[in-house]
Amino acid sequence: MFRFLLLACLTSLPSIAQSDTEVYLFDLKVIDGTITLENQRNISNNEGYDNQPSFYNDNQVLFAKTQNGQTDIASYNVRDNEAQWISDTDVGSEYSPLKILNQKAVSSVRLDTNGLQRLYRYDYKSGKSEMLIDTLVVAYHTWYDDYTVVSSVISENRLDLFVSNLNDKANTLQQKNTGRSIHKIPNTDLVSYVSKENEIWKIKSLQPISGATQEIIDLPKGYEDFCYLINGTIVLGKGNALYGYNPKTDKDWKLIHRFTDNNLWNITRVATNATSTMLAIVSDISPERIVEKQLKSFNEGDLETFANTFTSDVVVKNYPDELIYEGRDALKQRYKALFARGEKISVEVKNRLINGNKVIDEEWVTKNGVSKKQLTIFEIRGGLISKMTFINN
Repeated sequence: MFRFLLLACLTSLPSIAQSDTEVYLFDLKVIDGTITLENQRNISNNEGYDNQPSFYNDNQVLFAKTQNGQTDIASYNVRDNEAQWISDTDVGSEYSPLKILNQKAVSSVRLDTNGLQRLYRYDYKSGKSEMLIDTLVVAYHTWYDDYTVVSSVISENRLDLFVSNLNDKANTLQQKNTGRSIHKIPNTDLVSYVSKENEIWKIKSLQPISGATQEIIDLPKGYEDFCYLINGTIVLGKGNALYGYNPKTDKDWKLIHRFTDNNLWNITRVATNATSTMLAIVSDISPERIVEKQLKSFNEGDLETFANTFTSDVVVKNYPDELIYEGRDALKQRYKALFARGEKISVEVKNRLINGNKVIDEEWVTKNGVSKKQLTIFEIRGGLISKMTFINN
C-alpha cells in the first residue's frame, strides 16, 4: 500500500535562508582527453553555508565558510588536511574570496550588518582589510591583471558587468543583465562571463581593455556555474553531473562525469587550480539530509533549526491540493504555538523513498501517547524544503 501511494504521489506532484552546502575536493587527471576525478574529500565539513571555492595556490583552497552565524574566509591546506580562518569580521560576512594577482592577499565581497556591500582586500597573514572599490555593489568578480577587476554588480534587480581600473578609479559598464561566473580564460587576454540578455543564456568572452566581446557557447537552461581547465576546456556543473566543452575541439557540451554519491546531487559551484590537477565542487546537501535535519530538530523541539530547514516561501498542503499555509514565517508561528503547548509529540519514519528532489516518508506520529500513521512528501529546492504535503487516513 505504501509503494502504491508513493507512485501516485510521484506522478501527480510537479517538481520544483541560505542553503546548507558543502565543499568537496578531488584530484583531477586528464589522460588522452579523458577527465577522471579521484580522492573525493569534504573540505568544509560544516553545517551551514560553505561555498564559492577558489585556489590561492596548489596547496590552499579559499572558500566562504559559516562560523557563529556569519560567513568568513577560510583557507584549506591540502597537504596538512586542515583549515584556518583568513577573516573573522564582526561587522559583516565575506563571500567569493579570490587570490589577488602577485600579492599575498585575498579579495572578497563583504556584506556588512548595516547593509553596505563592497569589495575588499584582505592580507593573507593578518586578515587586515581595506576597501578596493567604494562605489559599486560588487557581487562576483575576477582579476584581469594587477589593477583591473571585472565584476558582476548588483543594479536594481539584476547583475551588470563592469570593468574597474583600481589605479584611476574608473568603472566602465560593459553589459547589463549578466551572471555570476566570471573567469580569466587560460592562455589568453580575455575574460569570460555569462550573458543573460536573452532567454538563452550564453558564455561570452570580453577583452577588458578594448571592450570587444564574442559568443562562446549557449548554456543549458538555468545553469551557469563553470570553470576553465588549463587546456581551455570549460567544466560546467549541472545537477549531479559535470559537462565539458572545449571551443577548439567540441561542437557542444559533452558529459564528463556523473556522481553516484547522494551528497553530490545538485552542484552549484566548480573551481580548479592553475595547473588543473585539482577540482573543487560545491553541492547542496542531499534531500535526505535536509529532511533528517528537519525531523531531528522537530523531535528535539528546536524551533529555529526546524524553521530554517524550509525556504522562505515554503508551501504546506494536505494532499492533493488543499493549502494549509504558505511561508516560513507562518510555519514558524504554527509550530511555535505547538511547542508552547508542551504536548509530547514525536515523529518516527517507518519507510522512506527518495526520488530526485522528493523525499516521501511513511511516518508514525505519536501525540500524548496516541499514535497514527501519515505520509509526508517533502520537495527540496536549493538545499531547503520548499513544499511539504501531508497525506492522512
